[in-house]
Amino acid sequence: MKKRLVIKVGSSILSNGDTLELKQIEALCQFIAKLKAKFDIILVSSGAVASGYTKLHLDKSIIENKQALASIGQPLLMETYRQILSKYNIIPAQLLLIGSTFDSRKRTAYAKRTIEILLQNQILPIINENDSIAQGELELSFGDNDRLSASVAHYFNSAMLVILSDVYGYYDKNPLEYSNANLIKNVSNISEDLLKLEQKSGSNFSTGGIVTKLMAADFLLKNDREMFLCSGFDLKPTLEFLLNDIHSFGTLFSKTNGVNI
Repeated sequence: MKKRLVIKVGSSILSNGDTLELKQIEALCQFIAKLKAKFDIILVSSGAVASGYTKLHLDKSIIENKQALASIGQPLLMETYRQILSKYNIIPAQLLLIGSTFDSRKRTAYAKRTIEILLQNQILPIINENDSIAQGELELSFGDNDRLSASVAHYFNSAMLVILSDVYGYYDKNPLEYSNANLIKNVSNISEDLLKLEQKSGSNFSTGGIVTKLMAADFLLKNDREMFLCSGFDLKPTLEFLLNDIHSFGTLFSKTNGVNI
């Protein structure tokens, strides 16, 4: 029986803000195709708002506009995935969830049954937050889906969550600002002080961007699951780690053999 992986990719990987980055999406789909030989894959994909913005330039600082852009962009994003995945004979399926889905045992069970049927039939479930109705949650998550993907990994019985970011893992300081930043490859515990830092949008390693990832990792650690954080622009290190257990880059959040941060 294959292990199950949840892969989460953010909008900063899929879009430059004005257009979808088709080469990046192509690379992601190829990456998934290689992993599917060994794992059952669930993809959590941001990018609906960014995709919608390519067709209609609305002020994204207004929550109602972001919801409208998400409703425009989600089918565009899925069609892009469908076209590229067809090259690898992979059929995608869409599930739109909100955080409160996991507050209800009944709704969680329904979603889980759907996931199980899709995976049994070699279909790729692609999950996104239902931004068009998740008003409060959209404001909290900044469309990043980090905490949603952690819930997906936990409730849908994934061995690991893989978050593809704009950096090669968790560093002791922002590597986009400090050339002497050190990559921490193994983390087993996250301090409350880090989890309470202010959340802001921006780069994935900006204060807010990394906080939601640490929250996701903390949730999974407390539920005896693992998370791997690495670059979504350079997928080779993650592929080597998952297929060959070669840990050259990336941060593994696991209860064993890690440091406290």
